[in-house]
Amino acid sequence: PYTRPRTKAGYLKKSEYVYDAYFDCYICPNGQILSYRTTTREGYKQYASESEICKSCSYLDNCTQSQNHTKQIHRHIWQDYLDEADHLRLTQMNKDIYAKRKETIERVFADAKEKHGMRWTKLRGLKKVSMQAMLTFA
Repeated sequence: PYTRPRTKAGYLKKSEYVYDAYFDCYICPNGQILSYRTTTREGYKQYASESEICKSCSYLDNCTQSQNHTKQIHRHIWQDYLDEADHLRLTQMNKDIYAKRKETIERVFADAKEKHGMRWTKLRGLKKVSMQAMLTFA
């Protein structure tokens, strides 16, 4: 699902840094490069700036609160796909389809829960619960 950016007020947002896919780095608004450092176990690439360059930067107060004057940006390894999904989310065709969801798909599940006893089951196991669901929908 979409989650809004959680940047502190007065600080530069991640979207204000430009990602360069060819060199696999970020470029800050002052033109400095945040180079790739490592990939975490959670699947995020870490990009960090050079502290020597950032010490004298005019954007430092709006960029980071880091004690060593280093800005870090995290980018998911599938971020290109997430960006494409976010782009599609904002198209008019997808907005129309999503508006119909509450009338079609969600209504079917609500009726199944309320009218056909699918809120809880007394059966255990995937096979038995699947049998109950098939009988309900039949």
